[in-house]
Amino acid sequence: MKLYTGIGDKGMTKLIGGAYVSKDSDRVKAYGTTDELNSYVGVAIARLSNNDKFSDLVKSLIHIQSCIFDLGTDIANPETNSNNLRFNKDNIKWIEKEIDRYQNEPPAIKRFLLPGGSETSAILQVCRTVTRRAERCLVTLSWNSDVPNDIEVFINRLSDYFYAIARVVNYRLGIKENFYENGNEVFH
Repeated sequence: MKLYTGIGDKGMTKLIGGAYVSKDSDRVKAYGTTDELNSYVGVAIARLSNNDKFSDLVKSLIHIQSCIFDLGTDIANPETNSNNLRFNKDNIKWIEKEIDRYQNEPPAIKRFLLPGGSETSAILQVCRTVTRRAERCLVTLSWNSDVPNDIEVFINRLSDYFYAIARVVNYRLGIKENFYENGNEVFH
């Protein structure tokens, strides 16, 4: 099988089901952003895999990569609906438990954080912001297409998950988090 087909040479791509659409269509932007996110998650896994302190996070992130792949497949299929999702909606409860598990590991904060600290934490914050962009792409797609709510819910939770574990990474490494200096206390 060849890696190239030539279809994209004129700005078109083929969706699941055989329809051709422009590479800048809302659907392609949405699943393309999930693909980008999955690559950043891979970078985070590569960084975390070198330290036994993070074996739980690596396991969780590998599972998330499969979830993201399933979501991308569902988004790439114009016939996807709530009854034929590849994505398993049980993963919504799973990720909520993961967020609950990690959000209280580092000390509570009262101010906004600046992304950074360790390089791995910064990468996880990039994952968070790319997830937010994917969510915006899904909202745009939903104006003209049926986007199953389970996809939108999981993506919304996923950004919270990345925020929580970015803080956990810095905490476990003993790296101080930097706060936004010009803001007031926002979390009570």
